[in-house]
Amino acid sequence: MLRAGSGDPSDAVEILLDDLMDTPVEERVSIQPDLAAVAVLTARAIELEPGLTRILRRGTPVVSIATHTPDRVEAVQRVITACALPSDRVVSTSGRQFRARRDEALIVARDGMEKGHKPDSGNEAVAGALHARSTIIGIAPDPRRQLPRDLQRSAEYHLVLPEIDESALALVVEAATGRHTARSIDQTTVRLLDIADLVLALRPDRSPDECLTRLEELVARKGEFHSDGPALEDLDGYGEAKDWGLELVADFADYKAGRISWDEVDNRGLLLSGPPGVGKTSYARALAKSARVPLVATSVADWNSASYLSGTLQAIKDVFARARKLSPSILFIDELDGISDRARLRGDYVEYWSQIVNLFLELLQGIDERPGVVVIGATNHPDAIDPAVRRAGRLDREIAVEKPDARTLARIFRYHLGDQLPDTELMPAALAARGATGADVEAYVRRARGAARRGRHPLRMDDLLSEVRSKREPPPEQDRRRLAIHEAGHAITATLLGGMEVAGVTIGDRDGVTEIVRLDGCISPERCHEVMITLLAGRAAEELVFGSPSAGAGGVQGSDLSRATDLAKDMELRLGFGDLGPVFLPEGAHDTLVIMPGLLGSIRRRLDRAISDAKELLGMNRAALDGVADRLALSGYLSAAEISEVVSTASQPSNGSDQAKEPEGTLSVSLGILREEIETGVTDGNASEGRNGENGEHEARPGNAGRGAGEYPR
Repeated sequence: MLRAGSGDPSDAVEILLDDLMDTPVEERVSIQPDLAAVAVLTARAIELEPGLTRILRRGTPVVSIATHTPDRVEAVQRVITACALPSDRVVSTSGRQFRARRDEALIVARDGMEKGHKPDSGNEAVAGALHARSTIIGIAPDPRRQLPRDLQRSAEYHLVLPEIDESALALVVEAATGRHTARSIDQTTVRLLDIADLVLALRPDRSPDECLTRLEELVARKGEFHSDGPALEDLDGYGEAKDWGLELVADFADYKAGRISWDEVDNRGLLLSGPPGVGKTSYARALAKSARVPLVATSVADWNSASYLSGTLQAIKDVFARARKLSPSILFIDELDGISDRARLRGDYVEYWSQIVNLFLELLQGIDERPGVVVIGATNHPDAIDPAVRRAGRLDREIAVEKPDARTLARIFRYHLGDQLPDTELMPAALAARGATGADVEAYVRRARGAARRGRHPLRMDDLLSEVRSKREPPPEQDRRRLAIHEAGHAITATLLGGMEVAGVTIGDRDGVTEIVRLDGCISPERCHEVMITLLAGRAAEELVFGSPSAGAGGVQGSDLSRATDLAKDMELRLGFGDLGPVFLPEGAHDTLVIMPGLLGSIRRRLDRAISDAKELLGMNRAALDGVADRLALSGYLSAAEISEVVSTASQPSNGSDQAKEPEGTLSVSLGILREEIETGVTDGNASEGRNGENGEHEARPGNAGRGAGEYPR
């Protein structure tokens, strides 16, 4: 700890240190809690450098101190002046007034909020102080970016203000109340508190225990940076964006603790895209809560509310300045597509919008001028944004948030329901709501609660399903059975061929989905054929069980039949596997089937063979097909493990007979996922193919088996 060297009982350092240390004295003077906290943290930073306390008192060191947050700069300066330096040392905080004498100390304190707080300013004063062998101390949130360059280069000690911990908090309580606390301190309170919270909770007229109780209440009620919603760890459906955010949370913790510099923080800019309602704004709130940093939220519409261009430009500058002042912080900019792409600007407003875009790009690029500030932009239309916004050093990472799948929807329902329907399986509601967003789920739950309240009864599953289905009736049992058979056909075929992993199968009120995991695989004629088998297995299963198919395999671009047809056409014209031999026709050269003699017949033969092989494979494994379909019709969802269990059970030998054998020929080749260039898929709708070496999970669009004649999937 810092210790006084003068021996004068009236010396400010003696008084402050006696209050901070566990040393019995006749009288105690209450210290303002925030100043006491900064004094403790500053003392600990100095303690880590052997002999620095004595050198500050009797020598002339050059020291830089990183505070990480702007609001601590002034307090650290006061503590250094009162405690670290001798009482007779003349202190100057202005380079213009510095007289460059050995008995004078130069303190350069910068919070980063002024234009002059840059490395290229103030170097003349530092040079004069170095020549006079004066003490030089620089204090800033990020010294390398905000203090004079010569001060940083000549600094002998680089100190970092640590985070407050339990022992430091105990010292602050004692300094504020004059009494030592004997009770333990809640670790969650220590982890979440700000120094500003200490001023509200610690009072000299209260006991230490009363102060700590008050502090715990304040921290618990403040909602962690004014957010009443969930933390990022509690949210579902964000996929890669959640991973990115949790990485940032860890980096923020290390940055605030001084373990890494801002340059080492990877995730500093993100463009979050996705359809309306997927929760982009909620994501930003949850991320700020998890990282325990302030959230500065704005939108392009807010900027454009000004009457004149000058007002819009100033609004943009102000929001970046506010984020810098609160750093470390997250700056969230919604409706980012409102900033035009300069290449598309036309007419009288080219100059107007160009100035707005240019200023925004300048502020985004200035990472060195906004240490501790992470910028997240959100948009429904990423293609409408100027490409320069996504350049390296700006919003150089784009992550699309997709609509949640059925399992994720079930977890979102559970979150919004809270303690209601605690023992109810929510998968039926999730399946009925498939295609909905998190915002839709919140609305469903809210309206269902309202219906139950007006009906004077507790919330029931029927209330929830009624809202999800928008009061429509569930499908007839026969249609649901057809849906189950269709999706079971996809799942059984893919599982038996063995070249890919089925992650799960779901059916809803009007459609079904088979989820797959992409695996590696090279392109060959056999592999292409097996992809077509799996694509057409839903239609083949319907023909096998019901005698005829429904329109569920086709109807629109991207359906099962559409994908299989495209693949057959590509085998003939692009992959060199057809009757024409090794030829490649570029996209657009073979759009019309009728201009290629014999092409339609070749495609038809490939599709007929794929359907025939799919029916043969499913017929040999009819027990597995019926078992998966029965369980799927009952529950609406089957996981990969449940599908494997049914297939394995159905394949067990009976009465000593041989187990069902895998069909010979092309069906024995492992199923693989083709390269993206093939533009085909393996499940209902527009399931995408995988690239070599790429793993992932894909949810296909619905096949819509069981819809009425002439009614096609959307």
